[in-house]
Amino acid sequence: MERRAPSPRVPRARVPSCLAGRSVPSDPSPSLPHPGSRRHTGKMATAAALPAEWIKNWEKAGKSEFLQLCRALSENKSHDNMGFRDIQQALYELAYHVVRGNLKHDQASNVLGDVIEFREDMPSILADVFCILDIETSCLEEKSKRDHFTQLVLACLYLVSDTVLKERLDPETLESLGLIKQSQQFNQKSVKIKTKLFYKQQKFNLLREENEGYAKLIAELGQDLSGNITSDLILENIKSLIGCFNLDPNRVLDIILEVYECRPEYDDFFVPLIESYMYMCEPQTLCHILGFKFKFYQDPSGETPSSLYRVAAVLLQHNLIDLEDLYVHLLPGDNAIIEEHKREIVEAKQIVRKLTMVVLSSEKTEEKEKEKEKEEEKTEKPPDNQKLGLLEALLKIGDWQHAQSIMDQMPPFYATSHKPIAIALCQLVHVTIEPLYRRVGVPKGAKGSPIPSLPNKRAPKQADSFEDLRKEVFNMLCYLGPHLSHDPILFAKVVRLGKAFMKEFQSDGSKQEDKEKMEILFSCLLSITDQVLLPSLSLMDCNACMSEELWGMFKTFPYQYRYRLYGQWKNETYNSHPLLVKVKAQTIDRAKYIMKRLTKENVKPSGRQIGKLSHSNPTILFDYILSQIQKYDNLITPVVDSLKYLTSLNYDVLAYCIIEALANPEKERMKHDDTTISSWLQSLASFCGAVFRKYPIELAGLLQYVANQLKAGKSFDLLILKEVVQKMAGIEITEEMTMEQLEAMTGGEQLKAEGGYFGQIRNTKKSSQRLKDALLDHDLALPLCLLMAQQRNGVIFQEGGEKHLKLVGKLYDQCHDTLVQFGGFLASNLSTEDYIKRVPSIDVLCNEFHTPHDAAFFLSRPMYAHHISSKYDELKKAEKGNKQQHKVHKYITSCELVMAPVHDAVISLHLPKVWDDISPQFYATFWSLTMYDLAVPHSSYDREVNKLKVQMKAIDDNQEMPPNKKKKEKERCTALQDKLLEEEKKQLEHVQRVLQRLKLEKDNWLLAKSTKNETITKFLQLCIFPRCIFSAIDAVYCAHFVELVHQQKTPNFSTLLCYDRVFSDIIYTVASCTENEASRYGRFLCCMLETVTRWHSDRVIYEKECGNYPGFLTILRATGFDGGNKADQLDYENFRHVVHKWHYKLTKASVHCLETGEYTHIRNILIVLTKILPWYPKVLNLGQALERRVHKICQEEKEKRPDLYALAMGYSGQLKSRKPYMVPENEFHHKDPPARNAVAATVQNGPGGAGMPTSLSINTAKLEESTAEETDKLKEKSQGAVKVINKAVNATPKVTTSNGNSASNSKIIKEKDDKEKGGKEKDKEKKEKTPAATPETKALGKDGKDKPKEERANKDDKAREIKEKTPKSDKEKEKAKKEEKTSKEEKLKTVVTNIESKSAAEKEREKEPSRERDVAKDMKSKENAKGGEKMPVAGSLKSPVPRSETSESEREQKRRKVDTHSSPSHSSTVKDNLSELKDSSAKHYINHTTPTLSKSKEREVEKKDLDKSRERSREREKKDEKDRKDRKRDHSNSDREVPQDSTKRRKEENGTTGSSKHSKSESPSDSPRSNEKEKEKNKSKSSGKEKGDSIKAEKMEKSSSGSKKESRHDKEKTEKKEKRDSTGGKEEKKHHKSSDKHR
Repeated sequence: MERRAPSPRVPRARVPSCLAGRSVPSDPSPSLPHPGSRRHTGKMATAAALPAEWIKNWEKAGKSEFLQLCRALSENKSHDNMGFRDIQQALYELAYHVVRGNLKHDQASNVLGDVIEFREDMPSILADVFCILDIETSCLEEKSKRDHFTQLVLACLYLVSDTVLKERLDPETLESLGLIKQSQQFNQKSVKIKTKLFYKQQKFNLLREENEGYAKLIAELGQDLSGNITSDLILENIKSLIGCFNLDPNRVLDIILEVYECRPEYDDFFVPLIESYMYMCEPQTLCHILGFKFKFYQDPSGETPSSLYRVAAVLLQHNLIDLEDLYVHLLPGDNAIIEEHKREIVEAKQIVRKLTMVVLSSEKTEEKEKEKEKEEEKTEKPPDNQKLGLLEALLKIGDWQHAQSIMDQMPPFYATSHKPIAIALCQLVHVTIEPLYRRVGVPKGAKGSPIPSLPNKRAPKQADSFEDLRKEVFNMLCYLGPHLSHDPILFAKVVRLGKAFMKEFQSDGSKQEDKEKMEILFSCLLSITDQVLLPSLSLMDCNACMSEELWGMFKTFPYQYRYRLYGQWKNETYNSHPLLVKVKAQTIDRAKYIMKRLTKENVKPSGRQIGKLSHSNPTILFDYILSQIQKYDNLITPVVDSLKYLTSLNYDVLAYCIIEALANPEKERMKHDDTTISSWLQSLASFCGAVFRKYPIELAGLLQYVANQLKAGKSFDLLILKEVVQKMAGIEITEEMTMEQLEAMTGGEQLKAEGGYFGQIRNTKKSSQRLKDALLDHDLALPLCLLMAQQRNGVIFQEGGEKHLKLVGKLYDQCHDTLVQFGGFLASNLSTEDYIKRVPSIDVLCNEFHTPHDAAFFLSRPMYAHHISSKYDELKKAEKGNKQQHKVHKYITSCELVMAPVHDAVISLHLPKVWDDISPQFYATFWSLTMYDLAVPHSSYDREVNKLKVQMKAIDDNQEMPPNKKKKEKERCTALQDKLLEEEKKQLEHVQRVLQRLKLEKDNWLLAKSTKNETITKFLQLCIFPRCIFSAIDAVYCAHFVELVHQQKTPNFSTLLCYDRVFSDIIYTVASCTENEASRYGRFLCCMLETVTRWHSDRVIYEKECGNYPGFLTILRATGFDGGNKADQLDYENFRHVVHKWHYKLTKASVHCLETGEYTHIRNILIVLTKILPWYPKVLNLGQALERRVHKICQEEKEKRPDLYALAMGYSGQLKSRKPYMVPENEFHHKDPPARNAVAATVQNGPGGAGMPTSLSINTAKLEESTAEETDKLKEKSQGAVKVINKAVNATPKVTTSNGNSASNSKIIKEKDDKEKGGKEKDKEKKEKTPAATPETKALGKDGKDKPKEERANKDDKAREIKEKTPKSDKEKEKAKKEEKTSKEEKLKTVVTNIESKSAAEKEREKEPSRERDVAKDMKSKENAKGGEKMPVAGSLKSPVPRSETSESEREQKRRKVDTHSSPSHSSTVKDNLSELKDSSAKHYINHTTPTLSKSKEREVEKKDLDKSRERSREREKKDEKDRKDRKRDHSNSDREVPQDSTKRRKEENGTTGSSKHSKSESPSDSPRSNEKEKEKNKSKSSGKEKGDSIKAEKMEKSSSGSKKESRHDKEKTEKKEKRDSTGGKEEKKHHKSSDKHR
């Protein structure tokens, strides 16, 4: 192309070509073959190549040898370069020998003449050799050598041409050779030639220098190219112009590029033109020209035109230049770009820091202004980045490969952070996805604007399938990153493609290979979502449509993927880009601004702002909002209300944020005191409930989170589930339900919704449906139940560990309550099929899943109900008999069908021994029924219906309400009313059917293969106790069920025993409850007490509901007489005594718990007491005893444990308000207003007021025992009497003893009764008289003053007793027996009278206490006075007083005896109220047993007592004649009294102690007279008891420690007594023997 003239040979460039670039040594070393590598020795050494012999014998042999060598070297063409060198070397050596004078120059020239012919280039080689030698010799000092060299060259001139020599040799040498005239002139000439050659213009590159040529060139390029003009044609013209006008070819190329810039549409013309032009140039030329062009614009003010970028891009795309070559010409450098990127990140962080700093308002405004100015400055001068310009051009023309490699040179997302590039890349993506989008992405009905493809064939291939997206599109999107935000339309397109892909991905039927491909594509889609879509959404300007569009795709992902994406978005994405860092800070700043101003009043505007902010950055916003909610729970309601402007995606993000906040590992779930759950968790939970109910948020993640936490053994988070179920399904679990609410909860669903909850629950249908769907879709319903049921016990062992008992209890309750609530939700919302499909059978639940039985039945119960109802419906449809009987029959059949497998399944749940007493059918029936099945809450239905009527009236009266609204409201109320009435009717029918079923079943319920007592134990242990603390409704159910079993007259079920066991010792049960369980247990006791109180309140009710029911039967098996087995019913008055005993026992247990000082005991008993307040305490002195104790708790706990203090204060206040309704004891359980009010009152008030507790239990519990035990103890102590009783009272003493009511088996024959009376009375009188006779009894009579003495005496007596209790020798026993026999007859007589007097006295005592209302101290003083009166009034009364005390103490003594036989020390150590009572009674006994009780004395005492009792009985008779009608009842009662004894017996077997004392006293009362006696007896007993009680109470007050001991002692006694009783007569016999021994 370029016309280059051949270079003239310039002499200066004389270095031979072979040695160009090689340094020439001054002294070539002869040892080396190559001249260039000789050592510098300073001497000219001999040449090694030419042996010396050759030179010596040159003419002979040397010459020919040399020629042969040269020929050989010349012919060796294989190694051309090597041969060339060797020839050079050979010639050099030869010439060197000439220079040294070894060889003559003419000889050498001759040889060289021959050698020249061997090669064409030999002259040039020879010239090179001369050149070297020229340099070498010119340096030498020896002139001779230089001369030799000159001569040699002259000789060879004919061989080498002048020009070559002029080119190679120095001008001086040339001058000496005569080749030039003057070296100086030669030098000047060469400079001129060079100047002309190199510095004079041959070609024109400036237009003005050759304007015609360039004008023609531009005309050629600028002509109309539409015709047949081709690039080849133009190229030929261009060549001609260059040649003709000497145009510079580089300049021509530059002009072609310029024209191309101006005519970008002619790519097809210019690209081939440039391509063919480039064949004439060096490859780099084009690149350099472009580089110069770019450099031209690199001034600070310069701006590179886009046309240049485009040309460069096109040339790059067509590979006419290499990117690496061009890239170096572009500014700024890569280092500068990296620096700038780093600077941006730092700036972003600074902005964040400024935003988070607290700045005063004035400073804020100034700073903001400054920042604005700075930003404006920045935006004014964006530096011209040529690399980005080129990148943009590449993207526009679709050269993705080169664009990608440029982006790879830069920091990530640096390039696309520049809007033009982002837009260009977006456009390229638009084009690439067009065909696929048109096919699958365009929504129905949308036209869309098609995008034309690029005209460029080298652009990326357009995507036709999802697989094609992987090739380029996903890659492009990854380079775009968050900057897809610049093109919302593309964003929507990508999302729609994602949606279409997910549709295809989730449809089945593709091959395995396809599936694998789809899996890969799916993971790519998730990456794109994570790296591109979500970050881009953050940078968009609150675009709700985009958010919804994205949700369209997101909702097709499983929540695990979605939450993972949200997690990345929230925690990682915002830190990766400077822009996002800023956006995050701005969002938080804005969120703070909104949250500061959010109140209930401005929910709407604030909500809109929150909505706007949430469209782009929901994670950041919600994170902040949740952090605020955790701190301030009063924000919950306004925040929940303000979230109504969120998009679906935002709701989903909110769900994720909530879970993340809940799972925050840095937050403690407990407060610092470790006793309560942290408030942040509680706030979050209630927020959860509210927000999930109000908005359609997916629940699966949250539910799974709770399940996972449970799997990990953590139950804190159940709080969330509890709240969610409560809010969404409207199912509340609260222990604070009123009785009205509880009652409503026993009705149908409508009644529950209307009256069962605190909040009026409305519109839960949709939300509960959502919750149900979430549970079923993700199979979480049953797993959650099972996990909760298992975790409930796990709380104690897994989570209990180091935690405070209070917290463990709370967690247990929370776990349990949530289970109940959740189970309730499932029961009411799942269809029968769903439920039955999901819940396994009861044995699987218990044995495989280890679900506790109560929970397992709780879950299965709805299934049974569903199942039975569906079976019943089937049967009804099958036969259309409408009669009630048919219906009932069908119902029973369906029950049998459903429950039969359950009966079988249940057997595996307990040991076979269990089923000896209760049948599996009974067990399953108990656990499968609910309150809905047992009773219809009519009052609740009425209440709700009335409410609706009132509402309707109010609507009518409301003048302001518009008529259409009125109509709607009225319609709603009417519809509700109809629903309720319909529901009531339906329930009524159902209950009747259930009762019919129970009536049929009941005979098979209780098998009682062991004892009735054992049956009751199993019933309580396996049924009542586990269920009564399960839920409040279950507590009510248990009480109702007991009553129902009683009403059904179930065989082998002793109602009395059952109630007795429930009330007798509640300490252990109370102590082992959690807070909520205590509340439920209290409800259970309350309902039980309600029933008992109802029976106690009215004789008519009692007779009607209990009179002839087997549950109140006291059965006596007496074999000795001809009476056979006779049954007797517990009569009304004795029942009242028993109730009193129960009240006393409750008091005793309560006081014990309150005195333990244990947090749980005190809290639980206070809760229980609060629950049973309506029915207990009813007796004044019990109430007072409790009140004192509670008051003490208030004082003690005020500072220490404020929660206990609050509970105690609350109870104390309520107790005081109940005081007016309390009655004195005599009103509570005495039959008639007594004749001797004063006297009785004295006795009663005396001990009663002060020492209630013991005497109370004596009164009732020990009434029975005392009769039995007294007789026993009398036997033991007054030998004669004992034996009389043993024999006279019962021909079969075994029965007596086993019943524990030795005396009370006396109803076999009336005569026998009389005898027994005699025996009993003797015993009693002895007991009574001896005490009466002794100073102590007098003291008791006088009561008040002498109490201390009495106590002392009691103690002494106790000691004596203990001594006596130690076994005596057999001889003594025999003696005792003899004495008994001899004295029997006498005693019998006396005892009969005694008994009469006693019974009369007791009755009086029972009536008299009705006056007792004073505070304990007053009572005591009254007692003193009245006691004084009483002594003279009736001597027998004295005896009764102690007698009751004795009765109690005897019992206890008996227990003690049992103890003392084993450990005397134990009995002696006990010195509390009880012990005192015992002592007092013991004293009375002791008086019998001690020497003072010699027979003569006894007789005297008996006589006195007899006289007194006779006097009394006469008076009694007068009164009684008036009341004879009442007494008739008593006769009938007396018939029941023997059974009472049997109950006593049974009770004593069971450890229960009923009212057998009275029954004993009354059993003989066939005649009114005997009634009187019994009354007296009762009176005396009760008064004695009361005294004992009063003493006890006093002591209780004196020392709580004492009371603690006492309560412990009581427990031990009751336990021992139960043991003893259950062992039956054997032990008692032993006692008798031992007591005989003592005697």
